[in-house]
Amino acid sequence: MINAGIYGAAGYTAGELIRILHFHPEVNALQLISESHAGQPVYTAHPDLEGTLEAHFVSSLTDDVDVVFLCSGHGKSKELIERGTIPEDVHVIDLSHDYRLQGAHDFIYGLPELNKLGIKEAKHVANPGCFATAIQLCLLPLAQTKALKHDVHISAITGSSGAGQRPTDTTHFSWRSNNASIYKAFTHQHLGEIHQSIAQLHPTFEQAIHFIPIRGAFTRGILAACYTTTSLSLEALTEQYEAYYFNHPFIHLSGSNPDVKRVVNTNKAYIHLEKHHNQVLITGVIDNLIKGASGQAIQNMNLMFGFDEETGLTLKASAF
Repeated sequence: MINAGIYGAAGYTAGELIRILHFHPEVNALQLISESHAGQPVYTAHPDLEGTLEAHFVSSLTDDVDVVFLCSGHGKSKELIERGTIPEDVHVIDLSHDYRLQGAHDFIYGLPELNKLGIKEAKHVANPGCFATAIQLCLLPLAQTKALKHDVHISAITGSSGAGQRPTDTTHFSWRSNNASIYKAFTHQHLGEIHQSIAQLHPTFEQAIHFIPIRGAFTRGILAACYTTTSLSLEALTEQYEAYYFNHPFIHLSGSNPDVKRVVNTNKAYIHLEKHHNQVLITGVIDNLIKGASGQAIQNMNLMFGFDEETGLTLKASAF
């Protein structure tokens, strides 16, 4: 069994980690680090855990830990690593953007459906972004077979929890409810890791990826609709996707258009293929807080420590 620590333990993604790790059969103890909540019971930040987890937030990490999850936000992870705050022999899974791009320290990009073998040998793993996860799962089989020969167009909508716990002008209820809006059109920060992963499988890919992110009037989940031109038949495309995801237990090809409610509170992703004349439409859905963040981080932890990939991830994990 292993001991785990979480930096930034009061936020949304940390809350999901706590819920999963508390019931994980291979995890013995948790250290929950939060500067803003140090000394307070965990349920002050995560009320649904009152009566389930009798623990308090602490201000610093002790030496008795095997893996640390970094949930403190973009920029904070780099500070922790560069200051040497985390012992060198401790495994690190970073949920921020800091180490996702190649050449960033010695981190492996932690998309199991792309880098499973590397993750198994890694000491440091950079967990993918939520939009990036959904979109890459839609595109990777085409990249592997060099079938991405034209521009890719993507529209994807996300729930409000993807923006984090701290309220902002575009996340508080009175603005988000019964509303929708586009943001960071063609410039979203996850495009870098999407391009990087496609190039890993298809080095000569030079076409554009046009991405329109949308804020949705719901709490959690991502739906990504990706389309591109192809001469391949639907049958041939389906065979490619089935072959690619054969050994990836959380990815499911669906014969019907998937909706977000299918995946909320799970580590699953559903992928659906349609052919319209010379266009293939690939639709994917994930829970942004589970497969797009904390569930994928646990999946990476399982791979790093030699546990079964699905351990701790087969049940619902959250309260909302």
